[in-house]
Amino acid sequence: MLAVILLIWQQQRLAAFFGMITPPDQINLNSDRQIATPDLGRRHQLTYQEWVDILKQEAKVAAEHRPPHLNILVGDSLSLWFPPELLPEGKNWLNQGISGETSNGLLKRLNIFDRTQPEVIFVMIGINDLIGGMSDRVILDNQGQIINYLRKVHPTAQIVVQSILPHGAEEATWKGREKLLLVANSRISELNQQLQSISTKKGVKYLDLYPLFTNKEGNLRREFTTDGLHLSPEGYIVWRSALQIYSDIELKPQP
Repeated sequence: MLAVILLIWQQQRLAAFFGMITPPDQINLNSDRQIATPDLGRRHQLTYQEWVDILKQEAKVAAEHRPPHLNILVGDSLSLWFPPELLPEGKNWLNQGISGETSNGLLKRLNIFDRTQPEVIFVMIGINDLIGGMSDRVILDNQGQIINYLRKVHPTAQIVVQSILPHGAEEATWKGREKLLLVANSRISELNQQLQSISTKKGVKYLDLYPLFTNKEGNLRREFTTDGLHLSPEGYIVWRSALQIYSDIELKPQP
């Protein structure tokens, strides 16, 4: 799968940069956002609560309109800034990401989209926990609680836990670089292995994105990031390709 995704990235990156990827013919549940996304990774001016209020409204629209083939992205700024035009086609997407989100924060707001009826929920969370000094034990416990909640509230949905991505290490220019460098990518890799084990035990899917984004040193590849933490358009193309291929192979669409 790694070779296929990287091949697709090579084929699509120029098309994406020149605006040749056509957005899917679907309901854009996030179309009312007044946030520009070209400057990926830039800190927005909204407060956390303001973001929660926006997500509540978008989830309400999804619950009322019941769009078919609903997929939900749940997580932090990496999910938040996923360009809508790069999301895999043939699905309706609800983005429930918030910049700076932690596993504890996410756990407290999962009820926002309780009334939606998603086919698939993609979860990526944990990097901000690590930057904030949280222990692996607490992170994994929170992840387990997130999985339990989603399985209980959305019993017909397929839950896909995604691995925590690496960072750019010494090449990182993100303004929180000092804290970021305290988190070794080897620790992230080991944490991902435990996260995969938990996902398997709890009967949910696990999508290992980590090797798609690493260079030979085990760090986030330079071309896939804007600052060593957040993703560039090329990085999102790789993620898109992984989601598309994984969905086609591992996730059977519901009739």
